[in-house]
Amino acid sequence: MTNNKQQTAVEWLVEKLSKYNEEMVFLYTQEIREAKAMHKEEITQAWKKGDGQFDKVSDKMSLEYYEKTYGGNDE
Repeated sequence: MTNNKQQTAVEWLVEKLSKYNEEMVFLYTQEIREAKAMHKEEITQAWKKGDGQFDKVSDKMSLEYYEKTYGGNDE
């Protein structure tokens, strides 16, 4: 990745698989989008729960954390 964002596990896997078979990655585009959305939900929920101030942490704040850390690529 060329920016300061961290690479998600899903992005890492897609990158590795595309080196072997780009056509396969293209065929599974919808599944990749779903996996990225699932990862985003997992991270934002974990961030809210791990903050220690769950009642004060909004969905907006957890999404801002995700975007800052991982970017908004293809989700």
